[in-house]
Amino acid sequence: MTHTDRPDPAARLRHAFAAADSSSRLQAALAAGTDPEPDQLTVLVDQCALEPDFFVRDMLTWALTRHPEHTVVPLVLAQLDRVEPQARSQALHTLSKIGDPATWSAITPSLLHDVDDEIARAAWRAAVVLVPSGGEGALASELAAEFGRGGRDVQLSLSRALVALGERAAPAIDAAATSGEEAARTHAVATGRLLEDPDEGFESAIFEARRLVALGP
Repeated sequence: MTHTDRPDPAARLRHAFAAADSSSRLQAALAAGTDPEPDQLTVLVDQCALEPDFFVRDMLTWALTRHPEHTVVPLVLAQLDRVEPQARSQALHTLSKIGDPATWSAITPSLLHDVDDEIARAAWRAAVVLVPSGGEGALASELAAEFGRGGRDVQLSLSRALVALGERAAPAIDAAATSGEEAARTHAVATGRLLEDPDEGFESAIFEARRLVALGP
């Protein structure tokens, strides 16, 4: 094969991602990040919406962060308008890893309250990374509306996000701990305990919160 007959970088990567073996796709993503080529950017972004393996998706995000922000960020932001939930959740994850403050406006309330748990969790994590200084309290109030949502993993994600905001999240947590449904109050009380003592385990905090809420004021 002559040099001119060789597949272009995008075609090569697309072919590699068609492999049935996830380890082969992982190696392809690793290679794409180790030696980033601009022509492969679109393929990397598109694969984020399709890739079934968690570890490959994480490597895809790493590969994207190896490209200049001004080239990769617009492509990732465009994924937030796609109908596929995975495209949106992975885009949010990637934005949190890039950490460009200019992308804060893309973390909309609709994403923070998305009915899809994975999208909402990714939005919470991204919001905590991207929120501008002074906006922590307002973000905490927005996140507090999700207290009591979902199972253990979803609730743990929300608690971690609020704890990461620090003391400015305390007023929103305290307000939620005294109003609303029992599940939301319990989750808020547990989160307040974690804010005071980050070393306390989530299960322990939830157990104690249930006892306190059951006892009432």
